[in-house]
Amino acid sequence: MRNELDRVLICKTCAGGERFADALLAAGVQVETVACMNQCDRPIALALRAEGKDVYLFAGVEPGDVADAVALAQLYAQSDGTITDARASGRLRDRLVGRVPG
Repeated sequence: MRNELDRVLICKTCAGGERFADALLAAGVQVETVACMNQCDRPIALALRAEGKDVYLFAGVEPGDVADAVALAQLYAQSDGTITDARASGRLRDRLVGRVPG
């Protein structure tokens, strides 16, 4: 589903972060849990990162957003580094906190 260099990072410090990561794993997405992403006022924090690609940070991801997160991971994996049309990622497109060009 994803390029092995693409990384979906989930904040394990966020309430519900580890359960969300487990749900993504069960859906076939490779996930890495990491320490605090400094989005404590808007849990759950999720980031997309890969060498040569833009980095995306999302906050306010909810436990019910698993399908949207799977779609987002697929968009990222298929992108050349920038997601230009995020409609397929549903509600998560409105949860974007920032993008750092790759």
